[in-house]
Amino acid sequence: MEFLQSQETLTTLQWILRAVVAFFFLMIVAKALGQRSISQLRLIDFVIALVIGNVIAHPLSDENLGMKGSITTTITLVVLYIGGVFMLLRWPGFRRLLNSKPVLLVKDGEILYKGLKKARISIDILLEELREGKVKDIDTVALAFWEADGKISFFLDPKYEPVTNSSLQIETTPFDYPKIIIKEGIINLKELKQLNKDEDWVVSNVKNIYHTEVKNVLLATLDKKSTMKIFLYK
Repeated sequence: MEFLQSQETLTTLQWILRAVVAFFFLMIVAKALGQRSISQLRLIDFVIALVIGNVIAHPLSDENLGMKGSITTTITLVVLYIGGVFMLLRWPGFRRLLNSKPVLLVKDGEILYKGLKKARISIDILLEELREGKVKDIDTVALAFWEADGKISFFLDPKYEPVTNSSLQIETTPFDYPKIIIKEGIINLKELKQLNKDEDWVVSNVKNIYHTEVKNVLLATLDKKSTMKIFLYK
């Protein structure tokens, strides 16, 4: 474990070992921080990511620095982060301090320039976000907000909303999400059990209907009506 300590020089193997330790340590840290810090980079998430990245990076480029201090500092920061998230959930005042309020950008099809200035975004960014939401005309937008996580949320005017079966009072069948029964040539026995099927049934259907073997199947799904869909390796 000498490669973790500060030294005048490190061998190539010691540099590699440091990188490996740092990689797996950061994976554990990311797991501890949770999915929220990855998918929604709010102020507290940005600060912790920036600091941890800086703390871990130095021992990976400077042999005179040991990794013990960086690891200890990172663990402390993770504890502070988790404590901060807990405070965000418990105390609204602390939440208002860290999380910005949504900024109104569009109202009834009109772009609010004051909102753009407050959010510090350009008209190009607004148009880009709306295009990603498949909005081709700003006139159809009833409300659009710049959220605390840096994304734009919007609501279409009711008369421009897509027609649904519910609005047309059309009866529909219950939602049925197909189960994955084969993935990369391997049969998922757990899913089959829930569908009251067995391995022999799958092998037989794959052979008789699709004239192939299970090992040649990239993906296969099965719904409650026993309808199987297969995607082969190509």
